[in-house]
Amino acid sequence: MQTVEHSTNQKKIIGLTGPYCAGKNFIGRLLEERGLPVLDVDKLGHQAIEAGKAAILERFGVDILDEAGAIDRRLLGQKVFGSPAELAALEGIVHPLANRMTDEWIAEQGDRPCVINAALLHRSSVFKRLDCIFLVQAPFLVRLLRARKRDGLPLGQVLRRFKSQKDFTSQYLEKKVDIYIIENPGYFGFCAPLDRRRIETRLNEILSREGTA
Repeated sequence: MQTVEHSTNQKKIIGLTGPYCAGKNFIGRLLEERGLPVLDVDKLGHQAIEAGKAAILERFGVDILDEAGAIDRRLLGQKVFGSPAELAALEGIVHPLANRMTDEWIAEQGDRPCVINAALLHRSSVFKRLDCIFLVQAPFLVRLLRARKRDGLPLGQVLRRFKSQKDFTSQYLEKKVDIYIIENPGYFGFCAPLDRRRIETRLNEILSREGTA
């Protein structure tokens, strides 16, 4: 754990992140069970895409619509994949909307501590307001099995995603807040209950230290 001085924010804002298929959503559910509101920024991004639909269609064309007239994120992804310029154009539309929605959600929580669950937490406007970060990790093989089972992606595509996040942790080390590593091996079968109890114990210890237990 990296230990530094805490933010002077009255409201405690916790960042929750981790590399692809590390299991951060599972940790998010455990935090919700402990009474903490959790915002899934990845899902919020879907809402931001719909909110920015007109601008996205103007930029990328109507051929990204599905039969129901909604934006097909898979087709949109194909438009920007491998093109930094196209990706930047999309982010220029979506990110301001997602950031505004995030700020509104945080304000709605009043003085309650809250959790921001985001794969690209360091690129969110709320990053500078975080009081601490929960960084979820899992063994390479476990992440690989999760990716294949959950998303059904070809092995090569999964490995490319892993490679793109090889420096994942370093992006958070310069942030002057406490960073807590949470190991989420997610072994199956008879080990699963033991893993859950160990993770819950770890979370309880961290939340107690942060004064949010």
